[in-house]
Amino acid sequence: MRWASVGMDITITAIDTIGIDIPFDIWAPPPMSRGRPRTHVESLYVRVTASNGIVGWGESFGTVRPMIIAAFDHWVRRLAIGQSATDATLIPRIERLLFSMGRSGPLLGALSGLDIALWDIRGKLESTSVSSLLGGAKRSHVECYASLMQYYGKPEYLKRNTARALERGYRQIKLHERTAEAVAFARDVTGPDIPLMVDTNCAWTPSEAQAAVSAMAPLRPFWVEEPIYPPEDLDALAKLRIATGIPLGVGENATSLVDFRNMVATGKADYIQPSIVKIGGITAMAKVAAEVERAGATCVPNAFYIGPGYLAALHCMAVKDKTSPLERMFADFGATPFAKAVPVIDGGIEVPRGPGLGADPEDELIAQFRA
Repeated sequence: MRWASVGMDITITAIDTIGIDIPFDIWAPPPMSRGRPRTHVESLYVRVTASNGIVGWGESFGTVRPMIIAAFDHWVRRLAIGQSATDATLIPRIERLLFSMGRSGPLLGALSGLDIALWDIRGKLESTSVSSLLGGAKRSHVECYASLMQYYGKPEYLKRNTARALERGYRQIKLHERTAEAVAFARDVTGPDIPLMVDTNCAWTPSEAQAAVSAMAPLRPFWVEEPIYPPEDLDALAKLRIATGIPLGVGENATSLVDFRNMVATGKADYIQPSIVKIGGITAMAKVAAEVERAGATCVPNAFYIGPGYLAALHCMAVKDKTSPLERMFADFGATPFAKAVPVIDGGIEVPRGPGLGADPEDELIAQFRA
């Protein structure tokens, strides 16, 4: 990857955090999340202004928005403002300065949003795309998979919304379910050849996982995602992979490059799923993708968000060695960011060629849905 080679005296003058709440309809009762019904996509956009007036956009993990805003307010903003907007060492330097406060969580979530916004600025400075800065896109089009919300095994919702995803052009589907019966309802609709992934959100202890995952085997899941709690129990993950023969995905809740290496080497994971809004942004994602794919796994980033972080993940998908699908949250939204500039059409998306991320969040969307 390369950085902007011009404007090295351009500094960061302002960092603003903007909460966005976009309602969604999943054509069923809303799923429960953290003790309450989930009815909105809760996002945190990060707007960085440079001394020459260029604005870059990033995104942090919106689910823990209050804590990430606090991280910006108390630590990150004062360490970043006044620094060069084109300094490739800035994010790792801040991360190291703050390492004693935790190597993951809200601090790294804040740095993720800042990192994405700085890549956006650097691309705009050089009038080139983020994927070009990363070394050049290997593909101009990326297939998406429809990532359904949790329907708690209810056949009417699973069948109806699996069919809806297929009707809208998706040819790969992910469930957020925990039983073989739920997978069977979706498989009845897809037929045998559509890739069908199953995200269990760390459903089982190691002693419970083998029976549950094995029960799904006849339904040919393309992968089973985060089957074990705690997710860092990589020895248990490897035993499960060997015992069931089913490909496993993991990594949404990890942050360290060392952790991702070990998922492949120790955990025998087939699909590594870092979240760009949690791990340190584009800089970290590019390193993780390159390393795990050299080790034999496939990087399939978690992308259960629809703001600037989604575009950042798309650029990273475009440049990595192995082709893999990009996650797309499947719902009807009150408004869809980048719907005109970077639309998802027939289950696929074109990699933006414009400067930086290729599109800025719409002013009207921010005005209407700002939290």
